[in-house]
Amino acid sequence: MQAEEAAQRWLADQGVSQVRDGWVSDEKPDALLTANEVAHAWAGDVFAENLDAADQVRLAFGLLDLLDEYWVTCEIRFANEDTEGPLPADVLWDGYRQRLEADRDAGAITYSLWVDWFKDHATSATAFAEVLGNDIDRVVTERSEALLRRARRVLQCSGPVRWTVKELTYRTAIRLPALHSAVFRGLLASFHDVYGDLEPAAALTFLCQLDLPTDTQHLAELRHVLAAGHKNHYRSPGAWDDALHSCS
Repeated sequence: MQAEEAAQRWLADQGVSQVRDGWVSDEKPDALLTANEVAHAWAGDVFAENLDAADQVRLAFGLLDLLDEYWVTCEIRFANEDTEGPLPADVLWDGYRQRLEADRDAGAITYSLWVDWFKDHATSATAFAEVLGNDIDRVVTERSEALLRRARRVLQCSGPVRWTVKELTYRTAIRLPALHSAVFRGLLASFHDVYGDLEPAAALTFLCQLDLPTDTQHLAELRHVLAAGHKNHYRSPGAWDDALHSCS
């Protein structure tokens, strides 16, 4: 909440304020702005502020809390890749972890992980390690609601992460039944995502260890394609249809 309030004060300094149905700026007080428009127009300016890099990152995350718009995460990543970057890694990834653990919608954060950090092989290993891989043993040991929430969210969007990077994390997560559904969603995404990655034999072994309801949607089909040795929906375009037919 403190970060969100700081972002609201910063926007006010830029002449932008929240009203009942959206946002307005001092320059055009009669033009109602959406949160997405505010993000596109002002989020990048955070990294031009006369603040140290860590405080810039904290302010940007506060803006994300306030606006709940994916574009804010884009500006964070642009700043990380800028010639003056990278951003302080501890502050950057702590910002992601905190929001993955929070009991509020995390759609912008998980979409950012999936479409930007995880799909890019130059960043996926580091990103996955920072948001879950380094902590999976603690997740399984402590089992706090916040840690489980973070783990579920990351596992479910981890399809594009290379199998060699995520295999140990999946293996460890299987020790905790509370994460079985999320591991399943991760395996399913690993097969279906355009950039998804898995090793069929190892993935099938994991799948067989999951305690899932027998009527779990696509459980039988995923087992079928993995048993047939298929790595990815797009590399074997007919495999899923065959599975649907065989398992119906």
